[in-house]
Amino acid sequence: MLNDNLAELAKTIYDYWFVQFDFPDENGKPYKSSGGKMVYNDILKREIPEGWEVCTFSNFIKNIKNGDWGKEQEEGNYTEKVSCIRGADINGLNGNRELKSPIRYINKKNKCKILVENDFIIEISGGSPTQSTGRIALLTNNTFARFENNIICSNFCKAISLKDEKYTFFFLKEWERLYHNNILFSFEGKTSGIKNFLFEVFIHTYPIISPQKNIIEKYNFYNIKVDENKQKNLQQIHHLQSLRDWLLPMLMNGQISVE
Repeated sequence: MLNDNLAELAKTIYDYWFVQFDFPDENGKPYKSSGGKMVYNDILKREIPEGWEVCTFSNFIKNIKNGDWGKEQEEGNYTEKVSCIRGADINGLNGNRELKSPIRYINKKNKCKILVENDFIIEISGGSPTQSTGRIALLTNNTFARFENNIICSNFCKAISLKDEKYTFFFLKEWERLYHNNILFSFEGKTSGIKNFLFEVFIHTYPIISPQKNIIEKYNFYNIKVDENKQKNLQQIHHLQSLRDWLLPMLMNGQISVE
């Protein structure tokens, strides 16, 4: 699938630049492989490029929004029609399965929970024995084109906004890298049999690199283009799925036929 290739390319570039530290130097050559100066960091227990620092995810976060579940039908002050992203919808939002987020109605005083471009949705409850909590999805401008309503996340998720949107794709890929390396299993608690992601502990304590901003800007610019192509493909897939769901019942009951 084309989107799988785009995702793999973005991941490969991330690994080269921010794991192996072979981002383009001032001469356009791979930094570490070309003899770029590396400095040992006591926190990470490894060498990182000179001028880079170590921080936590919380350093990048500006706002945190709690989720909402609202009502199934419009009633009283629950008049704001929204699409609600649950943890179960994050894979669909990322294009890994069909997206079937439910329509809900939230209290008009909670319109502040409506999500905007470059917000992240993070699953904080759920998971399974083989899948940790903490799945993440990014909402770009192109993501909203897949929805007819405003978007919120459910109360089993949180949404976050960054201080500087140039760090958007670095933040996303670093979070995904740790998730896929099973690091987030170490930040789970359990209440009434449900696994809960220790979100606050993770974002405030887990150390990550903080690259120089000019490298971040180059990586972000590239990923904006990748995401545009990915979301356009997902819009086309959604259109074809809707067409299938409209035609299939009529084919089954004989209302239409294919010659």
